[in-house]
Amino acid sequence: MTLNPVTPEFVSQLRAQLPGPCFGEVTPGYLEEPRGRWRGQAGLLLRPGTTEEAATVVRMAHEARVPVVPYGGGTGLVGGQIATEGPAPVLLSLERMRAVRGIWPEENVMVAEAGAILSDIRDAASGVDRLFPLTIAAKGSAQIGGNLATNAGGLNVLRYGNARDLCLGIEAILPNGEIFHGLKRLRKDNSGYDLRNLLIGSEGSLGLITAAALKLFPKPSSEGTALMVVPSPEAALSLLALARDHLGEGISAFELMHRTGLEFLNETMPDVRLPFADLPDWFVLIDIGLARGLDPAGALEALFAEALDKGLASDGLIAQSDAQRQAFWAVRESIPEANRRIGSVSSHDISVPLSVVSDFIARGNEAIAALGPYRVNCFGHLGDGNLHYNVFAPMGEMRGAYVAQRDAVKRTVHDLVHQMGGSVSAEHGVGRLKVEDLERYGDPAKLSAMRAIKAALDPRGIMNPGVILRG
Repeated sequence: MTLNPVTPEFVSQLRAQLPGPCFGEVTPGYLEEPRGRWRGQAGLLLRPGTTEEAATVVRMAHEARVPVVPYGGGTGLVGGQIATEGPAPVLLSLERMRAVRGIWPEENVMVAEAGAILSDIRDAASGVDRLFPLTIAAKGSAQIGGNLATNAGGLNVLRYGNARDLCLGIEAILPNGEIFHGLKRLRKDNSGYDLRNLLIGSEGSLGLITAAALKLFPKPSSEGTALMVVPSPEAALSLLALARDHLGEGISAFELMHRTGLEFLNETMPDVRLPFADLPDWFVLIDIGLARGLDPAGALEALFAEALDKGLASDGLIAQSDAQRQAFWAVRESIPEANRRIGSVSSHDISVPLSVVSDFIARGNEAIAALGPYRVNCFGHLGDGNLHYNVFAPMGEMRGAYVAQRDAVKRTVHDLVHQMGGSVSAEHGVGRLKVEDLERYGDPAKLSAMRAIKAALDPRGIMNPGVILRG
């Protein structure tokens, strides 16, 4: 199908329909992505202030066959927010649509516009003594529309689920400019096909999310955090099972980290205080939130005592204050930035069944070692099987000398993930980065259905062309 670039005539038509504040300047930040792997292009930046204005943009783009690239907080790691080739698109940002339209604490529901910053949504929920549990390292700039478009995961999936699990309804613009009024606050609605869940995770390729009804939760009455040194990933999984026996659904996060992550922090971010004088090979961060009357520190102490007795842990620290909790979390949340400063040869956001996590790590390390003297920093959300398995040049050597081997490294990791029944895209999405991976590893029947859905909803192919599926 043929798409057209933004032209002066098209801009003039838009100016006749939209108010002046909708038109923005395409500054360099809109054309960059966090890893610096690509630079995008845009013929025009539009920043609608209302759903109706956004619908006008998409409708006119549909009529003119001009591509539309939705832009959120710009924090995506798979290139979904930038167009690197093809006709110059409209870059459509919802940064002016940041309102919280309503909060119903008794329903545990909030309705927020897609441009609302994730940390602001969490603060708004906290203001009515509720919790919106989605949290990621980029929560201070990521927008909820982008979180939903990519079905973001984050640190609390173990307890609360992905972004899809935290959404009751959405308002969206379909590719022909029609507004989908699906912004319901219902927990039961079996009225036909679920367009909400179709659009969530579609990365802007099937429509533009403009607002969402979000699930809130009661705040835990008391919270606790511990770091525990474990002898191996296998022991960490056994510790997770033991923690569930002790704490049930009280576990909010269970994060696995490796010595390499601490070494990277020591090298690039010395202001981050490391919790252990002697760096352990493997350790976990356990975060819990308990109901009124329960003692998180006591619960973690009891868990550690039994873990120590069973040989599942050899050392541990239990936070004694909120400041210490934050310091523990700072270690985990700073590792991605330390990785970025070191510079990976190839990074992988993957998931495998819990029962094969330890086997995957062992086999993966062996396969990478066969390719060269690489360093591997493996860390992630152990409770849901999501690992960030990142490969780096040897100590003292520059990444540039190994970039030519990036495809071989990625193929080695992804082949193993696929063999072990996992996914090569766990929480970051497909974007433009993993289109070939989806074609290689995706189920043929699923891919066929996806192409049919794309053709039915977006027959002119204007919505984020090149994302998830080839144009």
